[in-house]
Amino acid sequence: MVLIWSDLAKADNEATALLVAINSLFQIVAYSLLGWFYLNALPDLLGLDSQGFEVGIWEVARTVLIFLGIPLVAGYLTREIGINRRGAHWYQETFLLWIGPIALYGLLFTIVMLFAIQGDAITSQPLDVALIAVPLLIYFLIMFSVSFWLGKAIGLSYPRTASLAFTAASNNFELAIAVAVGVFGASSGQALAGVVGPLIEVPVLVGLVYVALWAGRKWFGTAAVQHHPIEGVRTAESTEG
Repeated sequence: MVLIWSDLAKADNEATALLVAINSLFQIVAYSLLGWFYLNALPDLLGLDSQGFEVGIWEVARTVLIFLGIPLVAGYLTREIGINRRGAHWYQETFLLWIGPIALYGLLFTIVMLFAIQGDAITSQPLDVALIAVPLLIYFLIMFSVSFWLGKAIGLSYPRTASLAFTAASNNFELAIAVAVGVFGASSGQALAGVVGPLIEVPVLVGLVYVALWAGRKWFGTAAVQHHPIEGVRTAESTEG
């Protein structure tokens, strides 16, 4: 979803895509190790009673490889084959416009299904939802603010600063949901925590898009921000029509 926030905020989409790719590679390597550490090693170090609960590294790694590894390889192959056979213009102007919405539809379908499964837990356990939501809200605001300030402080342009801020503030809840469902099941408390993530992230990041546009005009000059994100969507739709 960080690519969507980046586009709406008129950030540097190529820089955002590069950061997302690097982040995906890092997660393929490190996510299973971190999962094992937080679920198994850390409770032992803190002396917490895990009641015999253990999650193997491969259980997490398998879901990560399926959810991140396969799309990453597929994206690389389709780009190489598409550009080599049909050219860069066809790949960017035709193929990407056709395949781009499919990932979003898949994510929305997954979230809707999980909300349907977890709906009763969300409505009947508001305190649990709040305990998940409040730290996430604080995280989004701190990471965005610090990263945006850092980008400006080191002399980055507005598009690069916005890319940095939204990449830092966003979370890969899609992966968290996939791992939670794959390891613990769709009706588990872990899946509930994953579902609450997008519930908080979407409205907060939409709000931060407007904050970024305002800060871009104020601190980088009006030329740094081309136009309002909604106007950009309408312009693109009218052009396609």
